[in-house]
Amino acid sequence: MPYITTPQLRLYYERRGTGCPVLFLPGVGGDLRSRPNIFDSSLANRFDILALDHRGTGQSDKPQVEYTMQQYAEDAESLMDGIGWQGAHVIGVSFGGMVAQELAIRAPRRVRSLTLCCTASGGAGGSSYPIHELSDLSPEARSRKMLAIGDSRYSEAWQAEHPDETAEMLVAAAANASPFLKEPGGIAGITRQIEARRHHDTYDRLPALQVPALVCGGKYDGQAKPEAVKNLHSRIEGAEIAFFEGGHRFLEQDPNAFQFIAKTLERFCTEA
Repeated sequence: MPYITTPQLRLYYERRGTGCPVLFLPGVGGDLRSRPNIFDSSLANRFDILALDHRGTGQSDKPQVEYTMQQYAEDAESLMDGIGWQGAHVIGVSFGGMVAQELAIRAPRRVRSLTLCCTASGGAGGSSYPIHELSDLSPEARSRKMLAIGDSRYSEAWQAEHPDETAEMLVAAAANASPFLKEPGGIAGITRQIEARRHHDTYDRLPALQVPALVCGGKYDGQAKPEAVKNLHSRIEGAEIAFFEGGHRFLEQDPNAFQFIAKTLERFCTEA
C-alpha cells in the first residue's frame, strides 16, 4: 500500500490518472476505502489525481497528540514533497477545504489553483456548523441531527413527517460510515480531527492570496451555509462562485457539480 513517511507519521495516499496534477483533500472522516470517492468521479479520467487519508483517519497514522490545522496543511505539503510535485491544483471538500486554505496561505507558490467546496473561512466570515458540539448525543440522535444539518430539506420537522424515508436514509448513512471508525484508534482520531477543525480561522489571511479560485456550495447546506460560502468567496480576490442543487453532499447529489468543476479545472490548468 502507498504511504509517505514524514517526521511525524505515515500518511496513506492513492494516485491515479494522467494530465494536470490535482491534489484532493477530503472532509472529516474521509477514508479512501469508502466508495464512491474522488476516483469514481468524472474528474478521474481527466487529471493526475493525488488523494490522502488525513492524519487520524482512514489508513493513515493516528498519533495520540493534539492535531492542528497547520499540521494538516504540513501533511499535504509533505505528501507533495514525497511525490515530487512542486505544485498542484488543489481541491478541498468541507474540512479539506479548510486545509486547502491553510496550505495556500502557507505555501502559495505550490498551489496553482484552489477549488473549495462546502467549506468556510471561520472567523468573521462565519464557520461551518460546530459538529464538535454533537459529541454528547447518542449515535442515533447525532445521525438525525447531522441529516438535518447537512441538508435543510431534511429538517427535524421533515423527519417527523417522513419516518420511513428517514429510517432508510439513516441506514444508508450507517452503511457508508468510514471503515476506520470501527478500527483501533478510529474514534480517537476523528475526535482529534474535529477538535482541530474547531479552531479553523483564515478570514483575515485570505486576502493575501493571489491564486485562481472556485468556491462552491450547496443551496440547502446547513453545515457550510450559503452565506458562509459567499463570505469565503468575497475574501479571495478574483474568485469565482457557484451553487448546486443539494446540501453538504452536493457533489454526490447534483450530477452537474463535478462536470462544472472539471471544466473549470481544465481552464485553470491551461491558464497556469
